[in-house]
Amino acid sequence: MLEKKNEFTIYPITVLQDNIVWVWVHNCNAVVVDPSISGPVEKWLLEKNLSLKAILQTHHHDDHIGGTQKLIKRWPKAKVIASKKELKRIPFQTFSVGDNDVFHLMDSEIKVIEVHGHTNNHIAFYISKATTKYNILFPGDTLFGAGCGRLLEGTPIQMFESLYKLNSLPENTKIYSAHEYTENNLKWALTLEPENISIFERLKLVQNKLKNGKSSLPSTLSEERKTNLFLKAENVEDFTLLRRHKDCWKC
Repeated sequence: MLEKKNEFTIYPITVLQDNIVWVWVHNCNAVVVDPSISGPVEKWLLEKNLSLKAILQTHHHDDHIGGTQKLIKRWPKAKVIASKKELKRIPFQTFSVGDNDVFHLMDSEIKVIEVHGHTNNHIAFYISKATTKYNILFPGDTLFGAGCGRLLEGTPIQMFESLYKLNSLPENTKIYSAHEYTENNLKWALTLEPENISIFERLKLVQNKLKNGKSSLPSTLSEERKTNLFLKAENVEDFTLLRRHKDCWKC
């Protein structure tokens, strides 16, 4: 069931193998983040009698934009908000944004943060004045539970700088990552820091959530600072070694 309709709430829709499409609901409106496919999202919105107000796109990969065009056919007034640097790869965007741009949506102020590394033109959306005690971050594939995105187009220094930006946000920021990778990332981290109690305890909590059919997300920045080895990297060299190690690690 939905919360009271005058409250700010975010719901997960799990699709494909491990993607999470986040749906931000306020009153009778909804904002969808990175819809991989349209079917489950459209069904969910219709069942809850919600109107799609906007779609937030963090980057151009098909498992993040694959459902957008069908959704805007169903709700043609919905804005598609994406990086102005991705007009070619996200050509159906209707509201183009850049680094540090601020816009308002659903009674909240949203800041755009460029976080290159996973792709050349990746953005995150940061909500600092929502009707909730937490700040909200939609980082796409830049920051995961206990992990970060692979460097598919960008460089280690770009990702290191992007993570530094996100790590500078308030510690009570809730992080709504786009993939359910937390368990895998924590298992990897524990092989490097086997005596780290914070990682061990978080892994147990995450495994219990997953066992009961719940998502491990959102996490908080405070939690990530204790258990995310990429955020703990002190320099680009350390980060690069960690990223290479994770890329080659097999569960």
